[in-house]
Order: sequence, then structure tokens, then C-alpha cells
Amino acid sequence: MKLVITVVHDRDKNRITEALLRNGFQFTKIASTGGFLREGNVTLLIGVESKDVDKVIDVIGESCKTREQFVNVLPPDAAPVGTFMPSPVKVLVGGAVCFVLDVERFERF
Repeated sequence: MKLVITVVHDRDKNRITEALLRNGFQFTKIASTGGFLREGNVTLLIGVESKDVDKVIDVIGESCKTREQFVNVLPPDAAPVGTFMPSPVKVLVGGAVCFVLDVERFERF
């Protein structure tokens, strides 16, 4: 058995959760926050048999695509407000990050 941990942007969560359910995959959804843009994410914990890992990764890949977005990135220093004028920076957002881990033991009660 494998545990697929998938981090997905908030805007993609409905599309990916519906696709997973349509394909018979169960999951646990946990709200999380991204580190760079500090935007909302969803972390999905998906337990699957080893033979189904490629299928679940395919479903995730079809449901989540990266896209470009302009954001104002503030500097990390504590300069007074109004002394820095941020200019928009183009970044990639969305998509999914997947980790596949071995599960030593699984129990359901």
C-alpha cells in the first residue's frame, strides 16, 4: 500500500476532488497554506494500492495545471509602509505536488 500526499492550490481543489471521487479514490482533505505566496492550499492524503499509484497520479495531473499569475512580492525587511513600491512579478501557481510513501501498516476501525 502507498500513501500519496498531494498539495494543491485552493482554486484547483474542487476539480481534483471531484475527479478523484469519480475514479473511486478516497482521500482526506487538510487545509494548508503555501510558503512563497502565502495563499491557500489543500493537502490530500490518498491511500492506494501499489498498482493504482500511476492511475491516481494521472488523475491528479489531468485535474491540476500550472498557470501564470502576477503578484506583488513585498520585501522581507520591515521598512515603513509607503517607502517601497512593489512591482508585479510573474509566477507560476496551481498544479500539484505529489509525494508517494510506502505504508508499513494500514488499519480501518
